[in-house]
Amino acid sequence: MNENLSSDSQDSSSTKKKKGGWKSVKYILGNETLEKLASMSLIANLIVYMHTQYNMETTFSVEVFNIWSGFTNFLPLIAAYMADAYIGKFKMVIFGSIASFLGMAFMSLGSGVPSLRPPTCSTLSDCVKPTDTQLAILYVALGFFAIGSGSLRPCNIAFGADQFDTKTEKGRAQLESFCNWWYFLFTVALLIALTIVVYIQTNISWFLGFIIPTVCFAFSLLVFLFGQSMYVKLKPKGSILSDLLKVVIAAIRKHHVDMKKDSELTFHDPPLASTEEDVHVKLAHTNRFRFFDKAAVITNQSEIDSNGKPIDNWRLCSLQQVEELKSILNTLPIWLAGIICFLSMGQANSFGILQALQTNKLIGKHFNIPPAWMGLVPMIALSLWILLYEKFYVPWTMKKTLKGKRLSIEQRFIIGIIFSIACMVVSGLVEVRRRNDALKNETFESPTTIWWLVPQFALSGLIEVFAAIPMMELLTSYWPESMKTLGGAVFFLSLSIASSLNNILIKIIVAMNMRNGGAPWLGGNDLNKNRLEYYYYTIAALGGLNLLYFLFFARFFLCSEVLKRKSKSEAKDEESS
Repeated sequence: MNENLSSDSQDSSSTKKKKGGWKSVKYILGNETLEKLASMSLIANLIVYMHTQYNMETTFSVEVFNIWSGFTNFLPLIAAYMADAYIGKFKMVIFGSIASFLGMAFMSLGSGVPSLRPPTCSTLSDCVKPTDTQLAILYVALGFFAIGSGSLRPCNIAFGADQFDTKTEKGRAQLESFCNWWYFLFTVALLIALTIVVYIQTNISWFLGFIIPTVCFAFSLLVFLFGQSMYVKLKPKGSILSDLLKVVIAAIRKHHVDMKKDSELTFHDPPLASTEEDVHVKLAHTNRFRFFDKAAVITNQSEIDSNGKPIDNWRLCSLQQVEELKSILNTLPIWLAGIICFLSMGQANSFGILQALQTNKLIGKHFNIPPAWMGLVPMIALSLWILLYEKFYVPWTMKKTLKGKRLSIEQRFIIGIIFSIACMVVSGLVEVRRRNDALKNETFESPTTIWWLVPQFALSGLIEVFAAIPMMELLTSYWPESMKTLGGAVFFLSLSIASSLNNILIKIIVAMNMRNGGAPWLGGNDLNKNRLEYYYYTIAALGGLNLLYFLFFARFFLCSEVLKRKSKSEAKDEESS
């Protein structure tokens, strides 16, 4: 058996020498850049498109956006499982690219054929509602796009990472360079989407503005297929999700085991069998969540065969599998705190854009800023902070301590939660000013300039810096190597849950307004008739509760043995180097 493994390892090594590396990655980067250019062209302006071209009320357009965003962020979890267990990343990227192309094609069809949209309504009041057929075309487009985007997100960058042999110093350096280029090209695509394409959609033609990303999707698929003979295509090797489920089932089946008699128990703890594709790290046994340790207790020698392997994997698991489950459970409280931050962060792309629609967007005498351009503000704020942090803060701490001191995950999360509260408070205060100016002048668009919205959009970008990035770091760096793909998918799942919570909150507020009467907080086509600031203040209050939850409960899980072992392994690596 060892000879076979050795032979397989040599075959895999020789395959990676013939394939992979930069000669294949350039096609993956090309595909990803064109895909991001196309997808961001839709995401950035979707609220404006539904509100102005389909005459949707503010709450309805936001609900549709949140449902679509929720599915888009939930599907990566399913896609990651399917790619790891059955299909493989290569086929999943092809499937996702085709689905995204079909989605944009339907969007182009809806924008190009007048009968597939309701009549244009310039005042956005007393407008003709879209028919069921018109909405069906829109929903089919969004459905295909959600499936495509959800399939691509967990697989594209992971497939690019597969092209490098990370067991070598050269391979690790190439992987780091690949990630840098990926983020650089993503930023370029985002800038083009949020400026040129969005401007075309808003000021020239929605049809032309959707045809451009449709063509981009077609080219992204062609570019990806051009490189297929050069790719390293790792075979599906099963999903970690099934192993996690086995631990839960085995622990339940052995619920009668008394864990207090720890010294008398025998655990199934075999040595790891490293393969040619993964560098396995043995996880130390920890004392948290002792119930799941029951899954690894050998209650009868008949549970293992002559080779020391479990006869029934759903009754006996290894300690390694148990500790992998604990890794997830220990990060769950921090993950939940991040969801409430994302609830605040997501308002910029929904109600924030609707606020921008009803402000003074004029620069000079003739140029109107497209509302979706406000999406550039969070990105600029994020980039400026990273520049200040890396170029000024870290070097300054080096001078003070002789060793660069970075903000911990705990510190960043606390700052992120505070920013999530501040973002909603500022949004509410700006909305009061915007609406009062509009009512005073009896105009649909407030005389308040769009620049007043910059602070809330900038704070949204800082929430991403201090909450979203640490969340991704926690889920990818602190989980075992075999769970990296799952960690990325779980990050998108948190965004999906935030979108669902947003919809639930909107429905509760609308229902309460209808029951109590008075000025509605949300609803209709005119924000001037709403009290949107109360909605923002409600989310700010949830953020305050979230801060208390994190300070007095969640943050203590960052000190758990499961997360400490990562720090210890990093310290050992530094000593050895």
